[in-house]
Amino acid sequence: MNLIKDIKCDFHPVIEHVQNTLEVVEASGGAMMIIHNDQIVSEAYWGTYTQGADSKPIQKDSQFHLASVRKSYIALAAAYAVYHKYIHSIDDKVTDYLPSLSADVFDSVTIRHLLTHTHGLKNMFGNIVREFPAGEGWSYRGVGVRLLTDLIQQATGKTIAEIVTELVIEPLNLKETGWYGEQKPNLVKVLRDHNDPFYYWSDSTDGDKMNMYVSARELAYWGYLHLNEGVINGKQIVPKEMIQMATSLQSPPTLHESFPRHGFLWYVKDAHSIQQSEIGDTVPQGSYQLLGYTGVALLVIPEHNLVAVRMTNRFGSPFGYNYLPDIRSFGDTIMSCL
Repeated sequence: MNLIKDIKCDFHPVIEHVQNTLEVVEASGGAMMIIHNDQIVSEAYWGTYTQGADSKPIQKDSQFHLASVRKSYIALAAAYAVYHKYIHSIDDKVTDYLPSLSADVFDSVTIRHLLTHTHGLKNMFGNIVREFPAGEGWSYRGVGVRLLTDLIQQATGKTIAEIVTELVIEPLNLKETGWYGEQKPNLVKVLRDHNDPFYYWSDSTDGDKMNMYVSARELAYWGYLHLNEGVINGKQIVPKEMIQMATSLQSPPTLHESFPRHGFLWYVKDAHSIQQSEIGDTVPQGSYQLLGYTGVALLVIPEHNLVAVRMTNRFGSPFGYNYLPDIRSFGDTIMSCL
């Protein structure tokens, strides 16, 4: 991918914002990049791979743990399954593709509900139970994503990693994007509370687990692919319809207007959806974003032809840190620079 670098001081407030976040969450390292009007206009790297004076410095090829930002890759795999008719409709029932699921719990759940966090399911003591009627509420639960990855693999016969590699990683020759079953030299260490119940390591490289690592620049390129609706260097790498499907509003019409709105897993800025929204107030409608539990964020603002990435290596939030105001102000700070 060939992008001209033209660093602009206009975006220095964003650099300061990311620096402040790194300090507040006590990360050992971080990075950020902004692509605006097809140029890299801001890029910065801080700190080290882990704590300690002998740790190596963060560099351009350093790969950060994406946590929930990995859902943008699952989203494209879901769009692939729909586009190629492996999935007939996102309004199909989940049990049509995973018939072993209990009809009592899952019968009303559609693929749309999984994609928009409106399925109403939660894991309680190892059992999946109903929290609210499907389509009538919103809750960010990992069980929906696990079901979605299983469903995509069942429908297509391919893993998430295989689909994304075939679609994007190989065509764009991405070397700093992947799922890892073991530690590698370029993987930035995740700093965490060892009692954190949300952290786990998996040896699966299928793309279904939370062990995806990407460099700041390749995450920005991934966002840029979406911004350009699948076109890179004048070539249609991914069908335009797949990108539009993943990043346009897909939340069910039964959802109350106060709840967050989604495309395929992406948060999508809508006129309403103020409750728990992670996108800043001044970021325009049609923008979309994902935030990971490691503080990694990917924001795409089509109205201003802009992609912004921030990376940190702190898993979770220290006492007194509220991630929602912080990530909202990240987007708002970007908007103040335009």
